[in-house]
Amino acid sequence: MAIAKAERLMNLALCLLGTRRPLSKRELRDSIEAYVEAARPDRSAAARPDRGAAGADDSFNRMFERDKDDLRELGLVIETVENLDGEVGYLARRDSNRLPPITLDAEEAAALGLAAKVWQQARLAGAASGALQKLRAAGLPEGVDPYEAHGALEPRIPVHEAAFEPLMLACRDRRPVVFDYRKASAAHPEPRHVEPWALECWRGHWYLAGFDRDRGAERVFRLSRITGRVRSRGTGFTAPVPDVVTVRETVAGWAGEIADRSARIRLRSGSGYPLRAKATTVRELGDGWDELEIPYGHGLDAWLVEFGPDVVVLEPAELRADVLDRLRAVAKG
Repeated sequence: MAIAKAERLMNLALCLLGTRRPLSKRELRDSIEAYVEAARPDRSAAARPDRGAAGADDSFNRMFERDKDDLRELGLVIETVENLDGEVGYLARRDSNRLPPITLDAEEAAALGLAAKVWQQARLAGAASGALQKLRAAGLPEGVDPYEAHGALEPRIPVHEAAFEPLMLACRDRRPVVFDYRKASAAHPEPRHVEPWALECWRGHWYLAGFDRDRGAERVFRLSRITGRVRSRGTGFTAPVPDVVTVRETVAGWAGEIADRSARIRLRSGSGYPLRAKATTVRELGDGWDELEIPYGHGLDAWLVEFGPDVVVLEPAELRADVLDRLRAVAKG
């Protein structure tokens, strides 16, 4: 049975941290069980020459180089040292891999403790719980509850979309993805090849901001409109990743929160309270209708469609046309 990669990486890290002198590839290969297995020639070498001693050495070398790169990516500082005989060795000095002590004041510890309680997904719940225990050890008192003064309130970030977890991992690993996406104005989904930057929760909805390779520009995708499975495609990003603040502003703009003009709509009386809350003017028209002037930004057409027959767009004409296009797409199924 193959030894799990996590166990192999742990064994390699322990070997490199536990040595006082650089260890050669040969010494590491003989010390770690998974490498011993990888370097052992296959019994079918007579039938498959590539599985003989040379093939086994190649297999071990590839495995070792991948593991070394993975440990470095995780933050382990591995030194490469060449001795007088020209043999290359590896070690991870403890003083280079020791984190400074964590010091938190009461407000910092409480803020991080609060953040750890937010996540409710199964995948993140364990990590958040473990982090909270470490925060307790680092200065968050056992008796302090950030919610004590507001016991009836508890922040949550619910995530129901199946795409959240693979996209979260893709953002973390800087790994391009492909998925099927259905625009609000389209009847059927179409594939998108995206370099994911960040996930943002905005007004109760999750959005992915990233670089759309097919369109050659940044785009924002609402997770609830992603259909099917998120799949990894290729390695490495082709476009620079902007600052987190810029990504958040981008999501806000695509979600319709940044408006540069106004729109005039008719709204049925007693409905559309979120629209009324944003309105700059409201005028009663009679016959069960009101006229509202509301900020007009990107995404307003998609929002207005959600109110169905209770909203009629008066102007501008382009917004009215966009809303009609979306309604026709919905009618087509």
